[in-house]
Amino acid sequence: MTGCDMKRAVAIVALALVVAARRGGAAEPAAVPEEVVRRDAALIDRVRRSREALEWTDEAVLHDWRLQRRPGTEECRVLDPDDGVICAGDRAECAAAFAGLRETGRAPAVRGETVILLHGLGEGRRSMRSLARSLRAALDATVMSFGYASVKADIDAHARALAAVVAGIPEARRVSFVGHSLGNLVVRRWMAVAAAADLDRVRRVVMLGPPNQGADLARLAGRIWGLADRAEGAARDLVVNWEAVAPGLAVPLCDFGIVAGGKGDDVGYSPLLAGDDDAVVRVAETRLDGAADFLLVPVHHAALMDHETVQRATAAFLKTGSFAGQPAGPVGGER
Repeated sequence: MTGCDMKRAVAIVALALVVAARRGGAAEPAAVPEEVVRRDAALIDRVRRSREALEWTDEAVLHDWRLQRRPGTEECRVLDPDDGVICAGDRAECAAAFAGLRETGRAPAVRGETVILLHGLGEGRRSMRSLARSLRAALDATVMSFGYASVKADIDAHARALAAVVAGIPEARRVSFVGHSLGNLVVRRWMAVAAAADLDRVRRVVMLGPPNQGADLARLAGRIWGLADRAEGAARDLVVNWEAVAPGLAVPLCDFGIVAGGKGDDVGYSPLLAGDDDAVVRVAETRLDGAADFLLVPVHHAALMDHETVQRATAAFLKTGSFAGQPAGPVGGER
């Protein structure tokens, strides 16, 4: 949810309170236009979904059907493709409901070429919707998103949830990943703990704004009094625990390409960061040895997955192993 959405939600609530106070004992409120009701209902739904994105993690995904668990609990739920809750209960109850969807064919198996999208820190699956639409139009593949409660559990826990999702689609013969920001670290951690049979199915990885070398911005934030102590989940991995987390992140053995945001100069978008950057991650921090291709685009961190150039380049790399659509050689970086 954007800052504008949040401000609008607060304004709606405030306005309702003011109107109620002024009416006092008034007999009948004025009728609200239907389009206003629909618009505000949609806003409230976006607020709810944004909040829930920070609370639930996928443990099984078949296209847009998903089994989710609230991290740290046994509380689970099953969502339909419209994110409607069709079952809520403990793990056994919801796992049985999800298995029933699979067995009846209501949630069809995922087969053939598959691309899994992973959002970044503090975001949800909705942040990847534009990219998902673009890739579905460009590729002959199933494109689905993995959602995880980034601030409710650490990178390792998210990687193990991703492992369950990948293991749950055995008929997907080749699997590629597109991650934004933290999502790439989840993929790299999964690669360090994944079953060999699942790793053998991985074809390509596209990293959008990945903090492969950690993030100076996170470390700067950790110096603010009290903030390091309050950081939770994967945010704590970046702010406090990076030196312990980094050795556990695998370098992909498959083709992988990196897209970094930056201005192409020594200044970048943020005055807080040294060198070029996308306002959150420094270009140098995105680098990783063994990359098959590297692309620098003049785009802010949060907008990378929505940018048309990035979307076209992502599709090209998933098809050919090159952002230009042609095979590319290794590009230097850091390990």
